[in-house]
Amino acid sequence: MGYTLITGACGGLGRAFCKELIKTDDLFIVGRNAQRLHVLKEELLKIRKDAKVEFFEADIAHVSQREKLLEYVDFKEIKFGGVFHVAGADIQKEFIKYTPEKIRFQIRVNFEAAVSLTHEVLKRREKEIKILAVSSICGTVPMPYFALYSATKSALINFFVGLRYELHNAKVTTLIPGSIPTREDIVEDIKKQGVTGKLSSKSPEFVAKKAIKALNKNKPKVITGAFNKFVYFLEKITPTKVKCRYIAKKWSKKEKDAF
Repeated sequence: MGYTLITGACGGLGRAFCKELIKTDDLFIVGRNAQRLHVLKEELLKIRKDAKVEFFEADIAHVSQREKLLEYVDFKEIKFGGVFHVAGADIQKEFIKYTPEKIRFQIRVNFEAAVSLTHEVLKRREKEIKILAVSSICGTVPMPYFALYSATKSALINFFVGLRYELHNAKVTTLIPGSIPTREDIVEDIKKQGVTGKLSSKSPEFVAKKAIKALNKNKPKVITGAFNKFVYFLEKITPTKVKCRYIAKKWSKKEKDAF
């Protein structure tokens, strides 16, 4: 069966995926903090004592650290039966205020790393493999003041929906969630959005279960939550100019850079 690789494993959504997948899968968890990975491994082994859990500390935005990760994988002769791309960075501010480093960072962690690791995992795959990429409802529409984030999340959707038609013996699904209360700043954002924030928000556990269910059914995309599906429908019938003006007015009032 092979291991299932999970990036961003120590985050709120990553942990939810780990705790759900450990019931059936052996896991290879990746994050930026070795101590947190070790603690997570111990928690997972309490759920299923006979599971195999490998972990590796790496910032996947850096090519050199991804290379070290792959060296470890090859040293251990690990094969993969799945990969879940959960790691991501949501920076919200006027584009001109970005530094060159922040531009590269967000593109790399949100898109390049997922594509690159998928390529390497496919070289080391079992006969059957499952792939899930975490995008966002923000990736379904251009978003002023969130433009780079929405663009990278849109790229994920297009890449993985396209890739599924190239692969054999593979299930490929792109997850398109709304707000997920995984950090304090996100919780505050949800509160400030009022009713719409509350309706859009779903717990990490809810999102993880819905995503895995959709992946097992080999659905191309899964949007979690009835309200987010309604928003997606409205986006499709609303002119781009109208959407962008509304988003620009709303999102220009706040800046966020948690990374």
